[in-house]
Amino acid sequence: MLDPSHPIVELLKEDPRYTFDAYVFVFEALNYAQNVLEMGTEVPGGSESEESTPERHVTGQQLCEAIRAFAVDQFGYMAKDVLANWGVRGTGDFGEIVFNLIRIGQMRKTPEDSREDFADVYDFETAFRQDFKIRHPSRKKP
Repeated sequence: MLDPSHPIVELLKEDPRYTFDAYVFVFEALNYAQNVLEMGTEVPGGSESEESTPERHVTGQQLCEAIRAFAVDQFGYMAKDVLANWGVRGTGDFGEIVFNLIRIGQMRKTPEDSREDFADVYDFETAFRQDFKIRHPSRKKP
């Protein structure tokens, strides 16, 4: 259960456009982008009180592409419907989610990052329906 004092609880009250699942999915997709797809460039991480470890910064466009791949991997042909059920209907919604998370201190950005990085990266109908390909589970993904 979500701790009532967690910043996301207040965020969900302030901005009800997206469900809790949408926020969790964006976090998971960021992890997928960095660790599975190896997207992003290394930037110094951590704070002065922590040992500095490099992290991978992913751009808005990269995150949108990773979200597409992760959604198809997780939900297949139903990805567009699942995202819509969470309030997400276009790539601009990913930017809104990310910048909400930045605002409450749950994600970070560089000075170059903006909401516009997420605008119209791809069309949902094309990305999740027209370009959908069924893959045999025993075959490796390209």
